[in-house]
Amino acid sequence: MRMKKRIYDSILADHVHRYRQMAFVMGPRQVGKTTSCRLMGESYLDWDNEDHREIILAGPASVADIAGLNKAAKKRRVLILDEIHKYRHWKKFLKGFFDTYENDVRILVTGSSRLDVYRRGGDSLMGRYFMFRMHPFSVAETVRTRLPESPVSPQLSPAPADWKALLEHGGFPEPFLRRDRRFSLRWQKMRSAQLLREDIRDLTGIRDLDQLSVLVKLLGARSGQQIIYSNLASQIRVSENTVRSWISTLCSLQFGFLVRPWHRNITKAIRKEPKWFLRDWSSISDTGSRAETLVACHLLKAVHAWSDLGFGDFALRYIRDKQKREVDFLVVRDEKPWFLVEAKHHESALGENLAFFQKMTGAAHAFQVVLEEDFVDTDCFGYKRPVAVPARTFLSQLI
Repeated sequence: MRMKKRIYDSILADHVHRYRQMAFVMGPRQVGKTTSCRLMGESYLDWDNEDHREIILAGPASVADIAGLNKAAKKRRVLILDEIHKYRHWKKFLKGFFDTYENDVRILVTGSSRLDVYRRGGDSLMGRYFMFRMHPFSVAETVRTRLPESPVSPQLSPAPADWKALLEHGGFPEPFLRRDRRFSLRWQKMRSAQLLREDIRDLTGIRDLDQLSVLVKLLGARSGQQIIYSNLASQIRVSENTVRSWISTLCSLQFGFLVRPWHRNITKAIRKEPKWFLRDWSSISDTGSRAETLVACHLLKAVHAWSDLGFGDFALRYIRDKQKREVDFLVVRDEKPWFLVEAKHHESALGENLAFFQKMTGAAHAFQVVLEEDFVDTDCFGYKRPVAVPARTFLSQLI
């Protein structure tokens, strides 16, 4: 089921056209990696397919033959290798294949978030690939799918049906496009079950799945909150180090993510406690938590894409000091504060903390992003002082 073009289609097409390096396309289950990659070429091998696995195990020459690299062609071939990181010698295979055929083929390597975990263990492929981190649909992606020329794009109003679908069903392609509440609830349950039964079992040596499932349930109700590892450890009766390890695993599998505090030039800022966010805001019942998580997911997608596309080195942080003054998010560009964001569901008075921390950090912009406000045709990044902006306007300017 595919009714909307994705920005990643443009990103990958541009990469295939301009660069010799392999593209490693990483992302959670069912985010659309394989669909976007297969639009780039017809040669597709999936490690989970037994017939395809035999071809890969037969060696680079066998794969080259399947990809048609031994025949003259009008344009350069594109080969998609799916889940190949499950092969024990996958890096050695890719290195040999790439070094032999790099002038004849463009290679897209797709996989779940585990691809990044396996990639870190000794990077013998350095210089031979670029990483692209794929995220679910966002507001900006519903209105714009061309390759961005700069981090901030002109504001465009999302269609009311798309905005409503994002709020109610989240951004993962199938529930977002189907827009069926019963289907979305079943899909959410299936995703959680796959996380515990398959991903964690395949990737880790974790055996205490009952206690881990309790942690997953606790974290599901705490999106947008600070993580106090000792409290969670006492609740599920494991060590604090075990909780840290399990949460790290859940992040690597993209069940959720951590946003760490920014403390440079902040007097008495907290330095350790991260905030936890779910990857799918649609299952959150509390309106305030859902609003903050939706904005967090959009900002994370933006900083990942801007970094992957070479616009700079971007990171997502938050600020909180020991006087309990806090701003939900700070986007950092090349290690310097760029803009602050406070997420709100309803319209409310402009928070004093935005002005306080904007002055302290020197950030160029400070936004109070309100979900219930209607779209306004204005450039949010034209304001240098703290300002309340509609989520539909602000998020449409990201990616």
